[in-house]
Amino acid sequence: MPETTLAAIVRSAAERLAAAGVPEPLVDAELLTAHVQKIGRGELQAAIVRGDGMGEDEAQALDALVSRRSVREPLQHLTGTAPFRHRELAVGPGVFVPRPETETVAQFAIDALLNDASGEPIGVDLCTGSGAIAVAMATEVPHARVFAVELSDDAYPWAERNTREIENLTLVHGDLADTLHEIDGTASVVISNPPYVPDAAVPRDPEVRLFDPAMALYGGVDGLDVVRALSVRGLQLLRPGGLLVIEHGELQGEAIRTLLADDGWRAPSTHRDLTQRDRSTTALRP
Repeated sequence: MPETTLAAIVRSAAERLAAAGVPEPLVDAELLTAHVQKIGRGELQAAIVRGDGMGEDEAQALDALVSRRSVREPLQHLTGTAPFRHRELAVGPGVFVPRPETETVAQFAIDALLNDASGEPIGVDLCTGSGAIAVAMATEVPHARVFAVELSDDAYPWAERNTREIENLTLVHGDLADTLHEIDGTASVVISNPPYVPDAAVPRDPEVRLFDPAMALYGGVDGLDVVRALSVRGLQLLRPGGLLVIEHGELQGEAIRTLLADDGWRAPSTHRDLTQRDRSTTALRP
């Protein structure tokens, strides 16, 4: 008879994922097993220590998920969720999966709202995708008014699902250039994680290349088409002294600083993420 202890099942799943080139096979094996069992990863690890087993139906469900992960379907698509700061977001096909490095980028916007002297500062998240940054701003700065804009018909339903119960957050389905004119000149911070991959720079990771939506990845020949639009729109949305925050690729900081300076922004500065790669650029509206 095949082994049916959780320890053996997780070990087998991890071996299959490792053979497929999945970067963290044991982590993914544990998370998929916990998902099937509807428990947390910590609970699963405790169950493994106890020597618990797994039922046949659950084992078959796990086998199917491991097969899908082995062809590099994103883990978050399989579990239906992605962690971002203090929240679990609903994600799936059609929406960009939020990354841990964006959590540090969001901090610039959150700090700007927290340090704003007004009683109800306004934050704007353009190209919101799943709504991750907007949700973080609205829930971590509850006295702020937050607006989020998403153009993609595929991504918008995910953002709607993640933001629908947050009272101080307004979600708009539209183009960043043509929406929110009613708040022009009043925002304290405008933040965006736009598509910034150059059209010819195909991502190496299969999870990104095959499953992230192209609309959320590619930003023109140099990757900066949407950044140019953000610069123009940010000047309209922000009050004088307001903060613009843009996430970007590690080699784009200098070009974005130059672009922003040419458009009249003050103090464009590029910041590194926790891996010491350039990750975001900020600037102040004159």
